[in-house]
Amino acid sequence: MGENAHGERIDVRERGGERDGIPQILERRLFMQLMVFESDKKLAPADALKNLAAVLTRRNVPSVVYEDVNNPHGLGVLTWSEEPLDFTDKVRPVFGDPETASLTLLREYTMLGRTYSTGFETDLEYWLLRRPRETVLNEAWPWAVWYPLRRSGAFERVDARERGAILREHAGIGRAYGAQDLAHDVRLACHGLDAKDNEFVIGLIGKELHPLSHVVQAMRATRQTSEFINQMGPFFVGRAAFRHAG
Repeated sequence: MGENAHGERIDVRERGGERDGIPQILERRLFMQLMVFESDKKLAPADALKNLAAVLTRRNVPSVVYEDVNNPHGLGVLTWSEEPLDFTDKVRPVFGDPETASLTLLREYTMLGRTYSTGFETDLEYWLLRRPRETVLNEAWPWAVWYPLRRSGAFERVDARERGAILREHAGIGRAYGAQDLAHDVRLACHGLDAKDNEFVIGLIGKELHPLSHVVQAMRATRQTSEFINQMGPFFVGRAAFRHAG
C-alpha cells in the first residue's frame, strides 16, 4: 500500500465477503494473457500446433492452445501466472525457439488482464486464483470465445445503487448459463494493460460453441451493454487442442 496526493493510504488488495464474520483480504491475483499467431502456410497447421505444444511443455509454461476457428493457420495461446515477470521471463522465450519460428503474432488479438474481486466473493482465493485455471483447463469445455470491452465514462457517473442493479442484471444472465453448464466465464480487468484502452477481458468457455454465442446475444439486451458499452472485440473463437497445467 502507498499514499495518494492527500496523504491517504491506498489499498490495492483484493477484498471478498466476510467469512465467519472476518473480511477476506488477499494480496494475490492471477494474470492471464491471450496471444494469437498465424503459422507459415508452408507448414501444416497440425505440425505448427505440435511444435508449439512441445515448446510449452518443455519450458513448463501453464497454457492452453486453441485452434482458431476463423483462421485455418491460426493458433491462440493462453498463459497465466500470479507473477507478471513470467510473461517476459518464461512465456516470451517460447517464441524464440526454432520450433516456433514459423509463427507470426497477430497483435490486434493480444489480451492481458488480471482477476479482480467484487467484494462479495464467498471464497476469495478460489475465485481469484483457482477458478480461472480450472475453467480453462477443463477438458469437458473445449470451446472458447475471448474478447475485450470498454464501458463509457457515463457508467461511472451513475448512482452507486443504480449501478449495482445494472451489474446484477448482467451477472444474473451469466450465472443462469453457468448453472445449466452452457457457458462459464473468466472475467479479467485490463485497465492500463490494453493497447486500445479496454477495461475488461472476457473469456466464455463451454462444451459447445452455440451457447457461447447465445450468451453474448442475450447480454445485448441488458442495460449495461445496450447503454454503456463503447467497444467490444475483436472476438477470438477457438477450440482447445492442447492444455498444460504447469
